[in-house]
Amino acid sequence: MVDLVASVSNGGGLGMLTALSQGDPEGLRRAIRETKSKTNKPFGVNLTILPSINPPPYEQYAKVIVEEGIKIVETAGNAPGKLVNYFKQNGVFIIHKCTTVRHAISAQKLGVDMLSIDGFECAGHPGEEDTGGIVLLAQAAKELKIPFIASGGFADGRGLAMAIAGGAQGVNMGTRFQCTVESPIHQNIKDAIVKAKHTDTVHIFRTLKNTSRVYKNDVAKEVVQIESRGGKFEDVKHLVSGARGKKVYEDGDVNAGIWTMGSCAVLINDIPTCHDLLNRIEKEAEEVLKGMARMVVPSSKL
Repeated sequence: MVDLVASVSNGGGLGMLTALSQGDPEGLRRAIRETKSKTNKPFGVNLTILPSINPPPYEQYAKVIVEEGIKIVETAGNAPGKLVNYFKQNGVFIIHKCTTVRHAISAQKLGVDMLSIDGFECAGHPGEEDTGGIVLLAQAAKELKIPFIASGGFADGRGLAMAIAGGAQGVNMGTRFQCTVESPIHQNIKDAIVKAKHTDTVHIFRTLKNTSRVYKNDVAKEVVQIESRGGKFEDVKHLVSGARGKKVYEDGDVNAGIWTMGSCAVLINDIPTCHDLLNRIEKEAEEVLKGMARMVVPSSKL
């Protein structure tokens, strides 16, 4: 993942390391240092607060982020106040990801610097209110007082232009960057994303109020069936384990476990380098925005 993060930043984007994917705080420290050896451009770290029986040592992860000089952090999840205060005290720019505008307003009150507004189209957790990105962006533009970026459903320049027109400062992309040359996931999974249709994702954990959009494979279908019969997490945990999901990316078996994929996969039809992808998105967005500007006809002064 380090190579992908560095390549995104080197290509003109903002690469993000995921703290909890590094195993432990010292693993994050090593990943940060390795990323620094591959880019002199800014990059950040995502720290997501997840409901857990045995929660990770979030404070230790945060301490490593500060000690290693990271100046941009993306937070997500519930009750980020303590971490927000710590990062603010240490001069870290905080982007907080939300799936509703009311949560975004709460984060704004906490003092975060920017918000990431995550629409229903996203991979992973879209929240429980099923609000699409277009409505969320319009609401965010009306109600928020700090800058925001758009997340969920973005994979090309037209999407970037749409987000900018909607009031966002930019877009956040996950599935699109999974499908790049530098992405460390198995080629079979990249190929599956390229082949995917808009019907190839499904929501699991709906009945558990922890909805997640994932690739519609045999495992995901089984989870949905168990949920439909009133099953609880104990009934599906053997299917959704992180170890099984890891095998997907390592071995290339799309049915080995659960893996997240956004509905934007239908817009992805190639596997470029991060540099080429970012350049293309920028050019596409510029062309769309120029075309929009040409639609404005000056009113007659007569």
